[in-house]
Parts: sequence; C-alpha cells; structure tokens
Amino acid sequence: MTWAVVTFPGSNCDRDSWHALGDVLGFDVKPVFHKTTTLPPCDAVVIPGGFSYGDYLRCGALAKLSPIMPAIRAFADGGGLVVGICNGFQILCEAGLLPGALVRNSHLRFVSRLVSLRVERADTAFTGGYAAGDLIDLPIAHGEGNYVADAATIVELEREHRILFRYTGPVRSDVPDGNPNGSTNAIAGIMNRRGNVMGMMPHPERATDPLISRPDGANVFHSMAAWAGLHPRLQS
Repeated sequence: MTWAVVTFPGSNCDRDSWHALGDVLGFDVKPVFHKTTTLPPCDAVVIPGGFSYGDYLRCGALAKLSPIMPAIRAFADGGGLVVGICNGFQILCEAGLLPGALVRNSHLRFVSRLVSLRVERADTAFTGGYAAGDLIDLPIAHGEGNYVADAATIVELEREHRILFRYTGPVRSDVPDGNPNGSTNAIAGIMNRRGNVMGMMPHPERATDPLISRPDGANVFHSMAAWAGLHPRLQS
C-alpha cells in the first residue's frame, strides 16, 4: 500500500501523517509538494491538517488552486481513495470534492482536546475496520471545524448515509451537547456519493501509536488499505 501525502504552504500535520503511515503502520509513503502537477504511483492520497496558505481569505480557498489539485481531482474521479483531515477536509470542501463548508466554531474559540466519536457505518472504504456504533476517541485542534451545508445537502447526506463519524462528547459545561464546534447534526466526517473521498475534522493520524495514545485512528488507514487490496489500482 503506497500513500501520497500532500504538503501545502502551512501544512503542519504532513510529518505526523508520514510518521503514522510509515513508521507506525508500516506503509510506503510518498511526500508530494503542492507545486508539482502529478501524483506518484500510489493507492491513496492524504491531504493533511494544518493552516494551508495561512488560512488567509478562507480555509482551503487558496489551496484548491494549487498546481497539484487537478491531479488529485483526476485521481478521485478515477476512483482513487482520498482522505482530507482537518484543514484537508476544508480543502476538499472548497475544491468541491465534498459538499458543504467548515466555518468558525460556534463558540468562536479554538479547541484542542480529545473528543469522542460514534462510527455511523462500517461498510465503507474508510470505516471497514470498525463496527457500526463503535465509540472512539480522537484529538481535534481547530478554530474552523463547524460543518455547515444547506438544508437539502444535509438531508441528502443523512438519507444516503454519507455521514461516517459524529461527535458524541465529552459533555462539558461549555459543550452541553458534546458537539465541540457546533457542527450541523454533530457531523465530524462525511464521504462523497461515490464513496472514495472522505473528509473529517478529528485527527486519526495522531491516534495510531499505542505508545502515546489509544490507537483508535489506525483503523481509518487499515480500512483504506483493506479496501485498496480488494479494489487494486495504482495510478500516477
């Protein structure tokens, strides 16, 4: 399994992703700089978290114009697996590869802590290693993680079961419903209709090494690897 990890100006979780995928999980990792126009031969693409282009203007609004984006779009259009984490989720929404947008947290504060998520389904390329209803803990760190979309899109996401993760807690005095950023319907992660592109605000790559945390995030990548093994494709 070969992964391409894309670095934009301001990415700060690219090395975390390299470490998680390569050193911890034992996969082959190919770093990709945003100025290149092609992807290396790979089975999946990771758009990591960070602050692409300093988050100026709007998160992901400049990153979507980077030279590498047409290659990522072509890879996704061809059925390749793409996962965007935190800022990467914002980029995928801005690029139109996922619906909706990420806006300022409802309480207007940056949040960095461990949150609980419920796995909504386990028959996808990104969640096959979990069981539906599993409760997992992953870290978040964002100021603009509040997922929003028009009412029709939310209805569509719910009806088509494209919401893969929801926030469930912890319940705190400042977060009485356990939703740390005010996301619509407590949405923490969604996928596209085809089922090969996912965005999520929590950081699975920061929860893969049992030496430092519960490795609840590892199954996101194991799920993708298993899916790629059943649906092999190696594309540049």
